[in-house]
Amino acid sequence: MEGFLPSSRATFMLDLVALAMFAILPTLSVAISFVRKHRDYNSHKKMMTAIALVLGVAVVLFEIEMRLVGWRHLAEPSPYFSTILFPSLYIHLVFSISTTLLLIATIFLAWRQFPVPPRPSAHSSRHKILGRLSAIGLFMTSVTGWVFYYLAFIAA
Repeated sequence: MEGFLPSSRATFMLDLVALAMFAILPTLSVAISFVRKHRDYNSHKKMMTAIALVLGVAVVLFEIEMRLVGWRHLAEPSPYFSTILFPSLYIHLVFSISTTLLLIATIFLAWRQFPVPPRPSAHSSRHKILGRLSAIGLFMTSVTGWVFYYLAFIAA
């Protein structure tokens, strides 16, 4: 299915993922503010769980499309196809794969270690470290994803 972003050679799903990565960062900021500013641990838990579920579904749909449709034929017209495109993809994959694993661990441990309803506990200091690393990873996944998207599907 053809994409919807202007000047893009990407598919609908690639455009949707690129756009979603813009939305995830402010959403993540709101989820973090629930804890840091408002001490609203329950809203933080709900919002982070929702973010993780939405990202999980998006990744599965994205991977299905990549297996069925592929992307290389869409990126071949890029002037960067034979130069920095693949290194930028590999950098993005390092962040996206490690962040996925880190986010799974962060959320799984939070579900297991925090009381219900959620409130500070012995796990809080570890969760704060994992949460910060996950947030940094999501930010870097977004930035490296946008760079790859531009190099592959916008640059002419």
